[in-house]
Amino acid sequence: MSPMVGALSLLLVILAGLAVLPFFGSGYVVSFSIQVFMWMALAGSWNLISGFTGYVSFGHVAFFGVGAYTGALLITKAGWHWLLAGLAGSLPAAALALVIGYPCLRLKGPYFAIAMLGLNEVVRALVSYFEGFTGGGSGVSLPPILSIVPVYYAMGAVAMAVTLLTYRIITCQFGLRLLSIREDEMAAEVMGINTARLKLYAFLLSAVFPGIVGGFYAWYASHVEPLSVFPLLTTITMIIMCLFGGKGTVFGPVLGAGLLSVFQELVWARFLFVHQAIFGALIVGVVLLMPRGILGVLQERYRLPRTI
Repeated sequence: MSPMVGALSLLLVILAGLAVLPFFGSGYVVSFSIQVFMWMALAGSWNLISGFTGYVSFGHVAFFGVGAYTGALLITKAGWHWLLAGLAGSLPAAALALVIGYPCLRLKGPYFAIAMLGLNEVVRALVSYFEGFTGGGSGVSLPPILSIVPVYYAMGAVAMAVTLLTYRIITCQFGLRLLSIREDEMAAEVMGINTARLKLYAFLLSAVFPGIVGGFYAWYASHVEPLSVFPLLTTITMIIMCLFGGKGTVFGPVLGAGLLSVFQELVWARFLFVHQAIFGALIVGVVLLMPRGILGVLQERYRLPRTI
């Protein structure tokens, strides 16, 4: 049996296990899996713009927060079903990405990262200011959720969709052109590539999924407020997970989100007061010793195809 066939067989077994997990796993396992799926989708979304183009975004949590508030308001004020409200979270996230992406993607290096960081603060301030509509600092409370199993499948579907989209991108000309921008944007422009348009397309795609995840998260958490859905820590976490697994790869964000989520949970349970220090030391070690991430090292050492 070839390695590729073995990898596909293992992947099918894992997917089958995840599909039946809610029927045999405890509530804690299902809830933890929802969070893992959420981080996989967020890390994969960040990878679509930063992993493929090299434009590091420090404000991707803004799309997550906008999606969360959109879902929460549609559920509480318009009476929408949580699934439709969550999917609708992608629309304002994409609109925000379109408005801010056109000017900001013309910035280079750290200037783009700083601009995106400012975007998150602006959106959070606006949400807090319009108290009559968004609830201000108190946020929006949703009806209590009766079962988390539907959210489990919905969040898992989003994580899978991001991964499949990443695979499709990396195996087509669009992905190759994005990678050329990452390696040398000026050379890509000389070759006739419309870098501004391609970067905007990637930015829009990377904003859609955090909006959906945010909408589903609002229903899952039953409450959203500015401090919980616009924290810089969320962006930092998705960046770390993507770098840990391997940016610019298909399964790097999935691997990074899965391993770091499990590791963080285990360390937190056993080393309550120093778990953050241990977690931080692990991240520093991986970045120093494996700057391409775990999957990047495996690809280089074992000559694995770039389509993983």
